[in-house]
Amino acid sequence: MPAKNELSRRRYEKLVDRLESLMRAALKPQYEGYLGQLVLGSDDLAEMGDLKDVRQAAREAGQRLGWKTATRLVGGRLFVLDERSVPEHIEALAEDETAAAMDRAWRDGRRPRLL
Repeated sequence: MPAKNELSRRRYEKLVDRLESLMRAALKPQYEGYLGQLVLGSDDLAEMGDLKDVRQAAREAGQRLGWKTATRLVGGRLFVLDERSVPEHIEALAEDETAAAMDRAWRDGRRPRLL
C-alpha cells in the first residue's frame, strides 16, 4: 500500500504546483500580488480530479503565494480568491482600471452598427 500513498502524494503535489502556476499567471503585476483570482471551469475540474482535493490544493498553492485563499463553487465553476486586505493605492488603481474598462465597453457598445 505505500506505493499507492506515494503515488497519491506525488499526484497531489503536481496538482498544487499546477494550481500555483495558474494562480501566479493570473496575477496582474501592477497589483503587486494582490487581488488574485482564478476561475476553473467544469472541464478543468473534471481533469484535475476530486473537488475536495482541488480545493485543498488551491488553498495550499495560495499559501505559497501569500494569499488568504478562499474557494467558492458556483454553477459548476470553482473560484479561487485572495481575500487579503488590499493596500489603498492598489485598490485605487484597480478601481480606476475597472472604471476605464466599463467606459470603453459602454462607449463601444453604443456605436452605430452597420447591417
